Amino acid sequence: MTPYDYAVLVFYFIFMLTISWVFRRFVTNVSEYFRGGGKALWWMVGGSAFMVAFSAWTFTGAASQAYSYGWPIIMIYVGNVLGFLLNALHFGPRFRQLRVVTSIQAIRTRFGPVSEQVFTWLQLPFGLLQAGIWLNALGVFFAAVFGLDLSLTMVATGLVVLVIALIGGSWAVLASDFIQVLILMPVCLAVTVLSLLKVGGISGFIAQAPIGHLDLDQIFSKEFLGLWCLAMILKQVFSTNNLNDANRYLCVKDGRHARWAALLGAGLFMIGIVIWFLPPMVARIVHPDLAALFPTLKNPEEAAFIAIARDVMPVGMMGLLVSGIFAATMSSMDSGLNKNAGYFIKNFYQPMLRPQASDAHLLRAGKCTTAVLGIAVILVGLELSELKGVSLFLMTQRLGILIGTPILVPLVLGLIVRRTPPWSAWSTVLVGFFCSLVISRFLTPEWAASLFDYTAPLDDHTKEYWRQSIELFGNITIGSAWFLGSTFFWRRTTPEHQANVAEFFTRFNRPVDFTKEEGAGNDAHQSSAVGWLCLAYGGFVLLLALIPNPLSGRLAFIGCGGIVLLIGAILLHSSRTTTRDGA
Repeated sequence: MTPYDYAVLVFYFIFMLTISWVFRRFVTNVSEYFRGGGKALWWMVGGSAFMVAFSAWTFTGAASQAYSYGWPIIMIYVGNVLGFLLNALHFGPRFRQLRVVTSIQAIRTRFGPVSEQVFTWLQLPFGLLQAGIWLNALGVFFAAVFGLDLSLTMVATGLVVLVIALIGGSWAVLASDFIQVLILMPVCLAVTVLSLLKVGGISGFIAQAPIGHLDLDQIFSKEFLGLWCLAMILKQVFSTNNLNDANRYLCVKDGRHARWAALLGAGLFMIGIVIWFLPPMVARIVHPDLAALFPTLKNPEEAAFIAIARDVMPVGMMGLLVSGIFAATMSSMDSGLNKNAGYFIKNFYQPMLRPQASDAHLLRAGKCTTAVLGIAVILVGLELSELKGVSLFLMTQRLGILIGTPILVPLVLGLIVRRTPPWSAWSTVLVGFFCSLVISRFLTPEWAASLFDYTAPLDDHTKEYWRQSIELFGNITIGSAWFLGSTFFWRRTTPEHQANVAEFFTRFNRPVDFTKEEGAGNDAHQSSAVGWLCLAYGGFVLLLALIPNPLSGRLAFIGCGGIVLLIGAILLHSSRTTTRDGA
């Protein structure tokens, strides 16, 4: 990192705080703070949904898999593409049509008040663990770049995320996510192109890539790899099309905007598959021994993306990359903080403790809850950093499969299967947790090798393919069987529950009439505010072309800054010439 990179980073933090300050005026009530009042435009929601779906883990834990094993890691992101496409085709518009502030309010209508409390108190600790892992990944990234102490890095970055989330609420999250997409993706593209040039272009990369890194035939020849690929695709489709993750579309104006937002997310992930994982694979060629470069890291391969970026990026652009990756984690964390604070306020505090509380009181309580949860995330991240022998990749996968999947199964099937009793959701989760314990204990890789007559010893990675696959498929199969079996008890449910389920699906399938239901929008204000911010950031990036660099480096800054300026100009033009959709 050069003084220019540090200057870029300082500007970035000031800019993020500016965004929060600008959008604080958009927050006038609880709905605005937690879901943008259901008024956000598709391009903001699509950019934010994309940014929320990944974090610094992509550039650390996932990049370590690309560095060590090659192409299989992309299957997780192929699953994200398919998940967002399914959002666009069906679920995205219907999630918006639920007309709630938090998704757990919809869970109450679908499954009743007991399930509301169960999922509220499941989501809070699960969300803390997820955010702690994201913060840990961000700490690893920053520690590799700056050579700082990991714990100090996590505390500092966690506090920055907390401050930004507190000031601007969901509006600041949406706006900062969109602007960072415009920076992060071109910068990653620049890293990819420059990385390939370093090893002689595409042909040179193919010729020098380690054996197996680009061998797609492994899906048929390597034990359990094909099963793992199917499991990862299914896992990501479930994680993007369930009732809990309806949150990403609750803030959008209507179903049409939700559909376009989902398509934007799918398109960005398709590009990301290439520009996120080619650089760490090139790093395997250029730096076969990362332990020598990063002796202080427990898992040096998690710094693969940083290693190649340091080699090829022009002076000053590392600051942009670090800013963008920080933004990716900030998006996941502050959205998580905002969402979980919303769960606590709207699904526990208000209905159980303060049913008569004013909107102003709930807004203050929401900000206090955000602060408490932010501090808790920092503490969780610090504890996770002390775990020995567990990589970020395995930590994320184990959490998502063993704990996340049992929670998701009823929240996916509950959108498809109507006639289930109120206990079908929480009981399926309990069955899933028990299933996780049984499968992880008894259906081991050694048991599988005996079952399929594999005589050769299984390496650690092959064992993990089996563990993750059988745990996911076992959870989904047994959980689904239990949930579907509960349909036999539908006739014994109360008329009140049956009426609530009917109301849920009526709303789920009824398009939003924004003008009648929400009143006047603020499309022009959104476009104008983000447009001016884009011009400011894009102009700053263009100025970085003045830094002494080779021509290719200067052109990289001009390209990145030009894209942001162009989008900003389009948004300003839109704000002045259209009042479409009641704006």
